[in-house]
Amino acid sequence: MEPLDRDLDEGELELPSEPMLLNMGPSHPAMHGTVRIVLELSGEQINKADVQIGYLHRGFEKMCERGTWTQVFPYVDRLNYVSPMLNNVGFALAVEKMLGVTVPERCQYYRVILGEMARICDHMICSGAMSMELGAFTPFLYLCRAREIFWDIFEEETGARLTHSFGRVGGMAKPPTADFKAMVRAGLARVLALVNDAEKLILKNRIFLDRLDGVGVISKEDALALGWTGVCLRATGVPYDVRRAHPYMVYDRFDFDVPVGTRGDNYDRFMCRQEEIRQAGRIIEQALDQMPDEGPINIDDPRIVLPPKEEVYTTIEATIQHFKIVMEGIKVPAGECYSYTEAGNGELGFYLVSDGSGTPYRVRIRPPCFATTQGLSQLITGLMIPDVVPTFGSLNMIGGECDH
Repeated sequence: MEPLDRDLDEGELELPSEPMLLNMGPSHPAMHGTVRIVLELSGEQINKADVQIGYLHRGFEKMCERGTWTQVFPYVDRLNYVSPMLNNVGFALAVEKMLGVTVPERCQYYRVILGEMARICDHMICSGAMSMELGAFTPFLYLCRAREIFWDIFEEETGARLTHSFGRVGGMAKPPTADFKAMVRAGLARVLALVNDAEKLILKNRIFLDRLDGVGVISKEDALALGWTGVCLRATGVPYDVRRAHPYMVYDRFDFDVPVGTRGDNYDRFMCRQEEIRQAGRIIEQALDQMPDEGPINIDDPRIVLPPKEEVYTTIEATIQHFKIVMEGIKVPAGECYSYTEAGNGELGFYLVSDGSGTPYRVRIRPPCFATTQGLSQLITGLMIPDVVPTFGSLNMIGGECDH
């Protein structure tokens, strides 16, 4: 057989070849959201990748500007819909910053515990989906089972399993249930055990490791230039975590580590998420020990917090208070602010502008997914088509947050 790269003889014709264009998405099982990637291929190698967002048509910010400040909470639930409680807390803190109020200590611990539970759910589903897309289906089932344990607790506390709409400006919708601490302690132990079991199935699997190790590499300089935050940035070796760098609520009272990687590849991103699950567990355990068993959840300000429903039905003062907050909205002083927290994918920021009315004049979100997704093209250029799946999965792009 003649070699394929032999020189052409005189008179032989070399047929022209052109790069092939291939669409991945926007409706593709491996696209974590409605994203389109136009790949320019040479064989199976990616020469160029055009990542296109915007297919979700969310319109989040304009919807927020049509209702009262409190009516924004159902919308923020649907940003990162894998960890909506962190969005609730982030928006509540932003409005409270404009109002110049601080919620009671018991509420701060309550928010921390619910938020870290949501963070664990977020990381588990990202790691589980990555595993499943590489052929490891059982770890995905293990981690989904673990998420169900926390979802049962969320349902008990908020009445909803996924989109809770439980945050409130000045506090939370309800105080913790009587068995809250016992449920979380028991549930956390079971969740961490399932996380360990899932890891044992894949961390010594040759196929799994080969698909992650050294694939989708990015330097810390490039990650910073792209505006990356969260796990994706920490996997490159930058130990930036908003909870540690700029503590909010009671995060400065907890002892926890910030896991970092070294190479910024798919494997580092996977392992950073797994370790952050355990660190979130440490935070939850400390918060449960420190959280007061008694005390108010909401601030004592009738201009901001709704009165108890029994009083609304029985007193004229509470009826008027309820009517004004519901119909006119909380009167946030005129001005602007930027508030940021550590959400599931990194720094979640809200830039708010108030004209003094009960409706936001401007709501602008800084979603962590937007920055990480713009680096996808750089990550997959030069790789093979199958490498797109774990690399994109490791970024944990959430469509509702990215297409804001």
